[in-house]
Amino acid sequence: MSPTPLTPGPRLESRSNAGKAGLVLLALVVGAGGGYVANRALTYLDELNLQIDSLEETLQRTETKADDANDRADDAEREARLADATRTQAEENAAAARQQAATADQRATLADQRATAAEESSRAAQEQARLARERADEVRRVAEAEMNRLTEALGRIAETRRTALGLVMSLDEGYLKFDFDRAELRPESREVLSRIAGILLTANDFAITVSGHTDARGTETYNQELSERRARAVADYLIGAGLSGDLFTVEGRGKSQLLEPGDTEEAHLKNRRVELGMVNARIIEHAQLQDIARD
Repeated sequence: MSPTPLTPGPRLESRSNAGKAGLVLLALVVGAGGGYVANRALTYLDELNLQIDSLEETLQRTETKADDANDRADDAEREARLADATRTQAEENAAAARQQAATADQRATLADQRATAAEESSRAAQEQARLARERADEVRRVAEAEMNRLTEALGRIAETRRTALGLVMSLDEGYLKFDFDRAELRPESREVLSRIAGILLTANDFAITVSGHTDARGTETYNQELSERRARAVADYLIGAGLSGDLFTVEGRGKSQLLEPGDTEEAHLKNRRVELGMVNARIIEHAQLQDIARD
């Protein structure tokens, strides 16, 4: 609050009023017949006027100082209010800064935790990839050894070729003989299939697709049905020889995949065939493990 302004006391009478009083006094003195006394009275009045002037100047200076003091008090009060507002704002800013610092610390801690987790995950992935490569190499080695053994053993019976996932054994009429328009196996065909079954019984992790094919003569529908019946006859014989039926898939290709074009008897003999496609599950596993190792 502003200090209470200084209030000057009762003002002295002006010099004119004092002069009037002096004249009255002088008249009284003269009337009384005292010349000396009159001179002393006039001197006293002059001194009194000087004192009055001095008092008025003093009073004026006092009032001026009082006004200045009031102004300074007002300024001080405004500065105090401004200082309070500045302090309050500074405290609020400091609180906000502390909160931001705490949030930054939390984020930094979370980032460190995520970085640590990512590093651990990366190490685990690298270890998994290493194990997958080792496993893939072992699977490939075992699968290659088994493929080489089967290719050699089956190749002694009939034409056998390697593929990306296994091998294909082609049994044309030089190995499997069917009567015209029939799907029953002849005795010599059963003998060949028995030898094949003996080899496949020692194999592991194989799936077998039996595909029947015909020559170019006849309709597509007829040849499709005939090729499927002949493929089924071969599969049934191998299953009867001891192989699991779950290993087999049977399909008829008809005349859609001719090996030898033309209308010669030699071409017909080569095209009339049953193929055994053997896929090694270990090779498929090897490919999957390689994908894991690359990822």
